[in-house]
Amino acid sequence: MSTAGTLERMILSPDASIDEVAAWLDALAPNVRIEETRALGPAPQAALWRLTAGRTFTLDDLVPPDYGPLEPVRHFGRNTLPAFRLFEKRFCRPSVPTPEPCLWGYNEGPTRALVGPGYFVTRLTPNDPRGGSVVDYWQVPTERPAQWPEVRDNTDGLQRFVYARMHDFLRKVSAHVSIGRAWREHKATDNYFVLCREG
Repeated sequence: MSTAGTLERMILSPDASIDEVAAWLDALAPNVRIEETRALGPAPQAALWRLTAGRTFTLDDLVPPDYGPLEPVRHFGRNTLPAFRLFEKRFCRPSVPTPEPCLWGYNEGPTRALVGPGYFVTRLTPNDPRGGSVVDYWQVPTERPAQWPEVRDNTDGLQRFVYARMHDFLRKVSAHVSIGRAWREHKATDNYFVLCREG
């Protein structure tokens, strides 16, 4: 039976429950879960952001603990921008000691050849009301998996118009799904995105 639109209806329901949304997502086949999350438009993404306030987040939600250093994990995403809405964020564990637990990653999608990979460092922000984790474009990794593009600073070239001075805060939705909102120069934007981890 088709599940098309079910997630959006659950999120926009007047009595929406994040626990019910999470349980429903957890029960889906991986390909269906990606399809459902990538079908969410701006209104349900904004509503999902509000529903997830205060939820506990760990780096294992993004990269499971059985993944080794530099072993990539794909997250399939959709944002609320006017164009190029489908994209991926790819994460991995560092290969060298870091001052605090973190992940490294970059953005993959149709705009990468034009604006660059948008590398970032992701760390936990447990006491920040904006979200339990932040994708920090002010920092970039020191290394990368061999199959990833070259690391570039986000102030280089056209990247500066997309990624420079950006923070994406993440909130946990379910075991595989998170919702994000972008901050530029520490100011909230109306740009949201949903991510669904592979597998």
